[in-house]
Amino acid sequence: MSIIQDTKQALKNTRWRARRRSAALRYGAEALRQTPIVIGNAMPKSGSHLLHQVLLGLTHIGPFVDPGMPPLTRSAQNKNLPQERVMACLAALQPGDVGYGYFQAIPEYMDALTREGFASIFIVRDPRDVLVSHVFYATDMHSGHGMHAYYQSLPDMEARINAAIEGVDKDKFQLSGTHEKYARYMPWLETEGVLCLRFEDLILKQTETLGKLLDFLQARGFTSRLSRADQVKVLAAAVQPKRSGTFRGGRVGDWHKHFTDNNRKNFKLLTEDLLQRLGYEKDANWS
Repeated sequence: MSIIQDTKQALKNTRWRARRRSAALRYGAEALRQTPIVIGNAMPKSGSHLLHQVLLGLTHIGPFVDPGMPPLTRSAQNKNLPQERVMACLAALQPGDVGYGYFQAIPEYMDALTREGFASIFIVRDPRDVLVSHVFYATDMHSGHGMHAYYQSLPDMEARINAAIEGVDKDKFQLSGTHEKYARYMPWLETEGVLCLRFEDLILKQTETLGKLLDFLQARGFTSRLSRADQVKVLAAAVQPKRSGTFRGGRVGDWHKHFTDNNRKNFKLLTEDLLQRLGYEKDANWS
């Protein structure tokens, strides 16, 4: 790290310790010790920022602490961290801390995120909406994205969506296809002790979904002085999508406006039964 980066990190650590002292004073040191470490997990463009906003809302209803750090799997410059650095970030967390990241389902992460004292939440989103969100973000919103120039070189949205479905391996442009990307995360859906939520339910079935989250946390040691209704109200108020730097719309089913017949055919061919496994379609006869 540079001197500037070291100084910034030191300031973040100071603020983190101050927030922990504040939580201990407000709720009691023992209550803080009994509160689980909460980790939000997602594939990129699948609702990680929405989930993180909800989880930060926990700091207003109980002894939870916002460490004020970037995703646990990325650096302050938004670069993927090596596994050993990610594991070190996880090891540094203390009871009540709230973090998030993009943890692939490898044994080391699965063991760490399901051990005693952790409460891990994995959010999924309709892969078709994920594709559209990714393409718009890389093409129009983030000129520094690794696929920005490649997508810009393609003639239209149909071609970009197909490229994202298929994957790209051309010169300096490298992108895993949709099937391969999901294979890295799918085991989380069947991992005992992990709460799996849908992006769509956090928007369309908010009260019910937030209730599931609170039940999950309470089963892992969290207690609140507020009523359940007030807890849900506070968490719902924490959701402010426009405060996310990656916000474009967060719409459910936006893929209908952008998928062509060719995109649909390509998606079905290359992702096989992915939508059925995720529960977004009953069979392959969707349109």
